[in-house]
Amino acid sequence: MKKTVPSGVVILNKCEGISSQSAVNRVKRLFGADKAGHTGTLDPLATGVLPVLVGRAVKASEFMLTGDKHYSATLLLGITTDTEDITGTVLSQSDIIPTEDEVMAAVASFAGTYSQIPPMYSAIKVGGQKLYDLARRGEVIEREPREVRIYFIGCERINEKEYKLDVHCSKGTYIRTLLADIGARLGVGGTMKTLTRTEAAGFTLANAHTLEEIENMSDDERDRLVIPVERVFEKFDAVRLSAFFSRLAHAGQEIYLKKIGTELAVGTLVRLCDDFGFFALGEVREFDDGLAIKPIRQFGKL
Repeated sequence: MKKTVPSGVVILNKCEGISSQSAVNRVKRLFGADKAGHTGTLDPLATGVLPVLVGRAVKASEFMLTGDKHYSATLLLGITTDTEDITGTVLSQSDIIPTEDEVMAAVASFAGTYSQIPPMYSAIKVGGQKLYDLARRGEVIEREPREVRIYFIGCERINEKEYKLDVHCSKGTYIRTLLADIGARLGVGGTMKTLTRTEAAGFTLANAHTLEEIENMSDDERDRLVIPVERVFEKFDAVRLSAFFSRLAHAGQEIYLKKIGTELAVGTLVRLCDDFGFFALGEVREFDDGLAIKPIRQFGKL
């Protein structure tokens, strides 16, 4: 009998030295999935939480990309590189050593909202080309600043040139750029020495397993690692449908609130469930005949 391929979320603790896509491809092969994807790239230098969506769960990726993230990083002062981390080519060095108080003040000043210019070594596309492709050809182009939010930033001295930073930030924040900006504010330059993502999409390192751990598991042990995709949408209320309305929703038809005796505001996202459990994500929209829930992502029986 052919083994059933699970669909859901696998929380990977990515190791240093491999790309996020390489890690995803290995997870895909291990689970025998026909498709897989991740919810936010980690550079090869970085380690930590990388949620991997396998099977039909890849449809949830856009909803997992929007969440806040938590990182632990090492800032190395007195040096700048073209990649803003220690893997890059050194651009400048400084023997000036700021005091601990100066570093703490500079770090604290980045709490809140600030305008961040994305690094050249990033996957952002400009004119249809990824910035890192341009950077590898030696090109540097103007980038539009992006507003990011630093909800919390903690700092601890390691030695006179190195500091450990704990950061809780909004999506789209480049930690290596944040560290480079801190170094620039201090006037000595700075680059990222290490980076670990400690939380993403509500999942932490406590939920994560390394590739080596997963590779050494039996098929049954691996299958137990797969988190149902409904977990991604736990923050949304569940709307339970009878068999009749479930069939309509499975077919992509809108479900009018007045017919199921429910009141919800336009734009509300909900989990659609029936006697077999969660099967789709729905959004309340305005139609000619009134408000209705429109299924926007079908997940079937995951």
